[in-house]
This record gives sequence, structure tokens and C-alpha cells, in this order.
Amino acid sequence: MPELPGDFAVVVTAALIEDIGDGDISAALIPADAQSTAQVISRENAVLCGTAWFNEVFRQLDAHIVIDWQVGDGDAVCSNQTLCRLTGNSRSLLSGERSALNLLQTLSATATQTRKFVDAISGTGAVILDTRKTLPSLRTAQKYAVTCGGGSNHRMGLFDAFLIKENHILAAGSIAAAVASARQQHAKLKVEVEVENLDEVRQALHAGADQLLLDNMALATLREAVALNREKNNGRAKLEASGGVNLERVRAIADTGVDFISVGSITKDVRAVDLSMRFI
Repeated sequence: MPELPGDFAVVVTAALIEDIGDGDISAALIPADAQSTAQVISRENAVLCGTAWFNEVFRQLDAHIVIDWQVGDGDAVCSNQTLCRLTGNSRSLLSGERSALNLLQTLSATATQTRKFVDAISGTGAVILDTRKTLPSLRTAQKYAVTCGGGSNHRMGLFDAFLIKENHILAAGSIAAAVASARQQHAKLKVEVEVENLDEVRQALHAGADQLLLDNMALATLREAVALNREKNNGRAKLEASGGVNLERVRAIADTGVDFISVGSITKDVRAVDLSMRFI
């Protein structure tokens, strides 16, 4: 399994503050010493992700709650399957229910959608990447979920790799100038250039970019870009297709020979997986 992001406990704290505020007045209707057992059930087929965030919700509320998972992150689950059982103070279980499920449902949604794209291009050699189009404050969590679904992470943010886009190029004067400036500032960081046509592909290859983001290119143009990289650059640059990617055409994109396919929808357009928690 991938390493948990370091901020997962902070994300949980923010979720609990948002939901509970000064106190759960509905849970206060229950006797303070009441004990209960609950189970979380999946209402649809999915790929599970977010167990650490789920556990952390209850750890922060009540460390005495016991959670027994029957599945783990990255596992495929089916409709009506029991995912875990919780035992402990009834008030704590009720107070944590919504925050825990929100996180589990959202991260499972990203992992599930990622797995669909990964399965769709199986055997092509291409890799599904995420983007920075993530839900606010859930960047690291969703990128973890992408890896649980079988995808890989692009850069985490604006600090760990260069992605030189159209406005950067215009401000710098040219692709070559922008790449040269990036090398001068941070020689060890990856430099990627967004290109929109074959002339820009040639410029980026000549400038020595490590990776090219092929933006909204037709399949025929993608194939030509792959051929140019092999011919002019011995295939040294990695090629990433991006824009307008969906499940219907992702296989055809992969078959052009690109190395990566970035998909914003796996993080920004997800529908929460239907999970429920029931007292038993």
C-alpha cells in the first residue's frame, strides 16, 4: 500500500470541527454510558479507500472505540458487503458517523473511478495520472486514493515539479527560454511543457524538456508526437496526453503510444460511493 499522507489527521480534525462544532446535541439525547455496535455496509460495487481517515475520526473522538475491518484500502467490494464493525460508546459512534463516512465515501469514489480507467488501458503500457484538480483540502487524500485505484500521481502542487503552460511561455518569451530558466532555478526538478501542436512539440523536445503534456490533441496528432519523440529525441522525453479524456476514448489514446494519460475527472467529478453505517 502507498504511504499515508502526513496531513491525514489534520484533515480529520477539520472535518470534525466542521460537523460537531460546540457539541453534538442530538447524540446528547443518548445516555452517556450507552454502548453500541455498528457496521458499515457498501450499497454498490466499489474500490475501498480511506480506512485510515475513518479510523482517525473515531480515534480523535474516543480512543476506546474498536474497529474491525474485513477489507482494506485498494480492495474491490460489492453491494451489500459488510466492510467493518465498530463497538464502543454510542454517543461517540453517532458523532463520528457522518465525518467518517464522508471521507470514506469520497476517497473510495476516487479509487473506484481510477480503477475503471486503469482497467480500460490494461496491457497498453500507459499509466493513468491524476491532476491538481482536486477537492479543496483533500489534495493529498485524493492522490493517495488514486494510487489505491492503480493510478499514479502527477506533481503534488506548484512546488515539486515544473509544468510550463501557455501563459508561462508567453511571459518568458519562448519555450526554450522558459525551460532554460527552470533548469537554472531548480536543476534537479522535472520540467514538463504543455504543447498544443506539433511545432510546439519540436520546440519542447529541442529545449530538452523531460516531459511533454500533449493538450487536447487528436489521436492522429498524438501518434505523430510519439513518432517525433522517437525520431528526434530517441524517445527520451515522456509524453502525457491530457484533455477530453473519458472512459469511451481512453483506450484509443493509450494505443497511440503515449506514456501517461492525465484524467482530472477521477478527483474533481467523483460521485460518492454509497455506504451506510447501521447500529445492530
